[in-house]
Amino acid sequence: MSSNQGKLKPSSSELDLDRPNIEDYLPSGVSIHEPHGELRLSDLLDISPILTEAAGAIVDDSFTRCFKSNPPEPWNWNVYLFPLWCFGVVVRYLILFPARAIVLTIGWIIFLSCFIPVHFLLKGNDALRKKLERVLVELICSFFVASWTGVVKYHGPRPSMRPKQVFVANHTSMIDFIILEQMTAFAVIMQKHPGWVGLLQSTILESVGCIWFNRSEAKDREIVAKKLRDHSQGADNNPLLIFPEGTCVNNQYSVMFKKGAFELGCTVCPIAIKYNKIFVDAFWNSRKQSFTMHLLQLMTSWAVVCDVWYLEPQNLRPGETPIEFAERVRDIISVRAGLRKVPWDGYLKYSRPSPKHRERKQQNFAEFVLRRLEEK
Repeated sequence: MSSNQGKLKPSSSELDLDRPNIEDYLPSGVSIHEPHGELRLSDLLDISPILTEAAGAIVDDSFTRCFKSNPPEPWNWNVYLFPLWCFGVVVRYLILFPARAIVLTIGWIIFLSCFIPVHFLLKGNDALRKKLERVLVELICSFFVASWTGVVKYHGPRPSMRPKQVFVANHTSMIDFIILEQMTAFAVIMQKHPGWVGLLQSTILESVGCIWFNRSEAKDREIVAKKLRDHSQGADNNPLLIFPEGTCVNNQYSVMFKKGAFELGCTVCPIAIKYNKIFVDAFWNSRKQSFTMHLLQLMTSWAVVCDVWYLEPQNLRPGETPIEFAERVRDIISVRAGLRKVPWDGYLKYSRPSPKHRERKQQNFAEFVLRRLEEK
């Protein structure tokens, strides 16, 4: 166990490679390595025009790169490769995409022709109805994965229905849920979406116990917290799945985990998801692309290649806080999926921080710079 914990701690040299150099952001001629006389925190705060600009540039770069998709490098740059690229486009859009659309259509026909009778005719037999609905939801998710020619490798024991356990995973796209759901009918905690996705959430997915919330509604947090506690205690409920980052990250970084899943008094089962970007980038940037267009992008690619690891269950240690527990689980998932940890709250993606919050962060940054200077 101690050897595994040793692997979870990145070396200081690895952290330094990912840390920007502050002098890259300072004007020419200004240096922080040779201070004249004794340097105090007030001195750093007094040079606010330089320090604030430098800190802001570093924070912006470190935060925004978590939510940027990296387009593949073009390879059709000469007369020999361009015809092959054109042939690939014809195959993907005129052969693979129609075939995949037919597969998905057949899947929906089979699913709806079975789900509707089961849902309405077996209301008197809840146990049988829930069992059949779980199987049907797993079936339609399998058709979705097939429509992308999904190549998914699952590692570790398959999740089972047990009370007082919750599954947590890193989050890249809404397809994370589909990929996990085709193996096990999870009850997921998810943001309420508009359009056809919202219709599926309020009808089909509620049948497996999924819980929805509105990020902009503060009162939803208390309601969701109560639903989480009640659901996790039920022995017959579907396994609970939570994406504690709270937003989609580009599968290269991991942002802070929310502590809600880690203060339920349950066993936490980590799941690590890693996509291979050789054929398509599975990251969904919801600000620039609707989920429909995201699915079309996947359906017109060659394949979606993914690895899923079901990792060793974790429990809260004596004297450990929920926040420390969340960070420990994030370490485990990040190491297994090859993700870089960053100390940012993913919710900042949706709202700008207040001036007081920015001032506090700048002061913390100034204290960090002061400590580094004193060490030297």
